[in-house]
Amino acid sequence: EVEPDALCVLVLKAGHCPRKLTVIPSSRACVCDDDCPGDDKCCVFDCGAVCVPPAFTKPGVCPRRKWGSGMCAEYCTNDSDCPNEEKCCHNGCGHECIAPYTVKPGRCTKPKGTPMCAEYCYHDGQCPGEQKCCRTTCGHACSEPC
Repeated sequence: EVEPDALCVLVLKAGHCPRKLTVIPSSRACVCDDDCPGDDKCCVFDCGAVCVPPAFTKPGVCPRRKWGSGMCAEYCTNDSDCPNEEKCCHNGCGHECIAPYTVKPGRCTKPKGTPMCAEYCYHDGQCPGEQKCCRTTCGHACSEPC
């Protein structure tokens, strides 16, 4: 007996299969990506192998979040669900679209002056232009690098 994978032509379409089936599949009973129309991929879910739009992983790294610190809801399942450069990241409880962690060139200056005890940013990607997310006397804020 021939394995279903042995029948597939070695044509893999771009992207990867989504973690969850969140769209209505374009057709049922596929064996290979080649069996699917357009850019759809043949993906296996609880209901069997179906053709679905592919998911894509965007560049960047999700910021670290503490367990239990975010909303316990699933706002996205893949980076493809998120606008612009945002990624689908674990927020501490569920998943939501978040700007990826970014490190810009330059160094932060040593904190000085009046204590600023607030978290205005968590990483450089949240700061405008060339500014970096730098430690203050008591928190983090966007400032010009040195």
